[in-house]
Amino acid sequence: MNTTLLFIGNLGGGEWLIILLAIVFLFGGKKIPELMRGIGNGVREFNDAKKNVKDHIEEGMKKKEEENPAKTKDTPL
Repeated sequence: MNTTLLFIGNLGGGEWLIILLAIVFLFGGKKIPELMRGIGNGVREFNDAKKNVKDHIEEGMKKKEEENPAKTKDTPL
């Protein structure tokens, strides 16, 4: 098991408050929206790439099925 994920689940309200204050102190109030925007763009690009790969794989599978029709139950192996 990954102990890092277990640690994050055990954080209470006070710990999250300290973490948020540290982020505000390090980045400043004006940089946080820019940071969040960058994270959002990164997530969006990742999801778009994931969708493109999925579509490409499904297209290849359909093309393969059209070239080699599936055997029916009556067809001996």
